[in-house]
Amino acid sequence: MLATGGASQVEGAGGGGLATWAMITGYGSRDGIGANTHFTYVGLSDFSLKSYGFAIGLHDRLELSYARQAFDTEDAGITLGLGQNFKFNQDIYGIKLRLVGDAVHDQDTWLPQISVGVQHKRADRGQVIRLIGGRSDRGTDFYAAASKLFLSESLLVNATLRATKANQFGLLGFGGDRENGYSATYEASAAYLLNKHLALGAEYRTKPDNLSFARENAAYSLFASVFPNKHISMTLAYVDLGDIALHPDQRGIYASLQAGF
Repeated sequence: MLATGGASQVEGAGGGGLATWAMITGYGSRDGIGANTHFTYVGLSDFSLKSYGFAIGLHDRLELSYARQAFDTEDAGITLGLGQNFKFNQDIYGIKLRLVGDAVHDQDTWLPQISVGVQHKRADRGQVIRLIGGRSDRGTDFYAAASKLFLSESLLVNATLRATKANQFGLLGFGGDRENGYSATYEASAAYLLNKHLALGAEYRTKPDNLSFARENAAYSLFASVFPNKHISMTLAYVDLGDIALHPDQRGIYASLQAGF
């Protein structure tokens, strides 16, 4: 079915923009393989983020993903004492396993599709991360996601529970001087399919608040996704990431292009 390939989440997994969904990326069935590549741009009030990567879905059971993120401080880098256009980079390696359920075929039961996954993240600015109170430039997130598709209502809902130490998704390291243990965070999504080519929705994601030097807030987005065919999907969203590194109200545009099969 068109649109069941979804989009690429900002950390590379199959899902929405902010939230990871239980679905396995691509259109591959239990007898096939699906794959995609993506490029995402997030333009905020004082910063910008670029992410690119790929994901492979094996037999609608296992997903392997990789994403490379580049966070540009732009002019804000000067006020932070880092220099203009100072960048934080991060590599994210992911694996997701579908445990039970089938979001498309299980229409006669309330059981959602449920998957578990791991995202291992490696940031590249260890010295700066330690100066601001971060404990490590490497960390691993663990999550469980449940997605339910109501075909007759053209509605998809998703809930994800994540255990993480990540500061700003990991770009500012893991753990901090305020809190160094794992935090339980959650992600929620809802998408309504207006027709087979267009979906509208919203997402919400909480984050840990580990660092004393800068408060960290929850993030949310309002999005529109277009599916011209089974090989292309495009997502445009308004996103609010809250305060980032002493700069409040970081809002802006989220744009993502995914190509695959």
